[in-house]
Amino acid sequence: PADSPHLIESKSWKLYLNGFNQSRFASREAVIETLERDLAHVAGAAVAVELFGVDDEALMPRRLPGECLDELDIEIDDYTPSAEHLVAGEEVVEETLHSHLLKSNCPVTGQPDWGSVLIRYRGPRLDREGLLRYLIGYRQHQDFHEHCVEHIFTDLMARARPERLLVLARYVRRGGLDISPWRATPGERPPEPLRLARQ
Repeated sequence: PADSPHLIESKSWKLYLNGFNQSRFASREAVIETLERDLAHVAGAAVAVELFGVDDEALMPRRLPGECLDELDIEIDDYTPSAEHLVAGEEVVEETLHSHLLKSNCPVTGQPDWGSVLIRYRGPRLDREGLLRYLIGYRQHQDFHEHCVEHIFTDLMARARPERLLVLARYVRRGGLDISPWRATPGERPPEPLRLARQ
């Protein structure tokens, strides 16, 4: 949940999972129980785990729902995530927006992390050009995937004050793991499993 005291960073998650190499579990449920227990302990909040088979139809590539911002004709001259770009009007709407132009840099290796971001909210209408400028502003930002999503979520909550908000990022794979952090207000859940073609 958005108010959990800790985030689980993807590299730690990968190392944790790799610790189970050559392990045997009595059942699929035992795997789920182990993961939920360990993750909840570290996050400091309840965690739900779902397991899917490699060929599960739910994992076939899909498109992000909502309106894509990427074709907006805007000038970009600021490559820092400045919350001042986030402007909300007075009209209350419920909508889903997305962009495939999210990019940040790993603070450990400096390597680029490319991703797509989905923002679903109910609240004052967000200015699309400002939102796209804000998202592109992460291009030179160095932080972990999870922290970037947390930052986007908290900036949107502070600037637009939506009643409901979901921020989901789908990053290009690294180390064999899908990296798909999300933050949401209570009751909001991401679209059921969603893997993009570039993942």
